[in-house]
Amino acid sequence: MNRAVLALCVVALPVAACAAGRGGKAELVEVRKIWDRAPHSAFTDLVRFKDRWFCVFREGQGHVSHDGKIRVIASDRGKAWTSTALVETPDPGVPDLRDPKINVTPDGRMMLIAGAANRNKGQARHRTYAWFSSDGKGWGEPVAIGEPNLWLWRVTWHKATAYGVGYGRVGERIARLYRSTDGRTFQVLVPRLFDQAYPNETSLLFLADERCYALLRRDAKPFTAQLGVARPPYTRWTWKDLGVRIGGPLLACLPDGRFIAAGRRYDGGVRTSLMWLDTEKGTLAEFLRLPSGGDTSYPGLLLHEGLLWVSYYSSHEGKTSIYLAKVRLPEAG
Repeated sequence: MNRAVLALCVVALPVAACAAGRGGKAELVEVRKIWDRAPHSAFTDLVRFKDRWFCVFREGQGHVSHDGKIRVIASDRGKAWTSTALVETPDPGVPDLRDPKINVTPDGRMMLIAGAANRNKGQARHRTYAWFSSDGKGWGEPVAIGEPNLWLWRVTWHKATAYGVGYGRVGERIARLYRSTDGRTFQVLVPRLFDQAYPNETSLLFLADERCYALLRRDAKPFTAQLGVARPPYTRWTWKDLGVRIGGPLLACLPDGRFIAAGRRYDGGVRTSLMWLDTEKGTLAEFLRLPSGGDTSYPGLLLHEGLLWVSYYSSHEGKTSIYLAKVRLPEAG
């Protein structure tokens, strides 16, 4: 597994060490716009693969449009970026590809997933597709994963097993936990992971002691995000209400045990936010507002050479574009 991914996903620390220690302030070292060639570019993810950076995002006419495609761009140093692929829907019945997520599989390939949607009235359909690549250029044939109309939003690998949470797009508004050993065929592990106040986008984080945390977005009253935790076989979960609304959530744990959550915050103005998560108290404390506003969020996170790299999108400069920030985190204290 890529070392940068490992540093943010698996740490061998006791429960008490995985806290929200905040000594000093975070420093925004650099932020730059890295792509804006489409009318609307949004919903990012970031991975480091074979010593190169890969960023994925959706391109379309607008935030909601029927022409969404997935752009893959790559860079050697994170400064100059070139396009390596443009992935389109395999099914004209679900024309809009959305929210791409990218990871590295146990067998050393990149796995890209995206939701495909049709919003025509009376024709609500949704599918999730996966593609695989060894170089970021050729992605092979798409594979339909999960279940129709349950958007399998993000996939996380742990010990050669892929886990992901799907959520209902039509009909019953529930979140469902899936697992897979090959990234192609997913089985239902928990049919009703969460079912209150429209649960949807969910980030999973596995620790070396086998705990799994879930950071879950909700989009109905009271709108507050939820934090779940479980141990193998991940069929029994306990939940805490975090008390704030977030969108496009991503959860990570630093090598020193501190938890970071990233996503859209709504209180005090919409922006892309980096937050300390206290898993014991069930609180999210913002420590950095990235330059952002309006249509924004959906970050990717990687720790590389002492800096936190954050991909995200924003419309604060007018055109909705893709940005990359580098953040120096404070020492634990």
